[in-house]
Amino acid sequence: MIAVPDPVRDEAVMAIVVFKDGVSVTENELTEFCRARMAKFKVPEFWKFQKEDLPKTSIGKIRKNIIRAEIHESLKPKK
Repeated sequence: MIAVPDPVRDEAVMAIVVFKDGVSVTENELTEFCRARMAKFKVPEFWKFQKEDLPKTSIGKIRKNIIRAEIHESLKPKK
C-alpha cells in the first residue's frame, strides 16, 4: 500500500495487487474483504492490478520509492 495524492484529504490509500496465474478478484471483493477486517481509514480507496512482479532490491525488498514515482507520474495531468 502506498499514499497517493487526494484533492480532498491530501492523501489516500492505494493498494497494488499482483495476481498469481489463474487467480482473479474484483475491486469490490477486495474492498469488502478489507472493510470487514480493517479500520475504515486503512481501507484502500484505489486499487492497481498487475500481473508482473513489483520491483525489488537485490535482497528481495520491494522498492516502494520506484513504485511511488511511477504512480505519481501516471497521476499527473497530461499536457
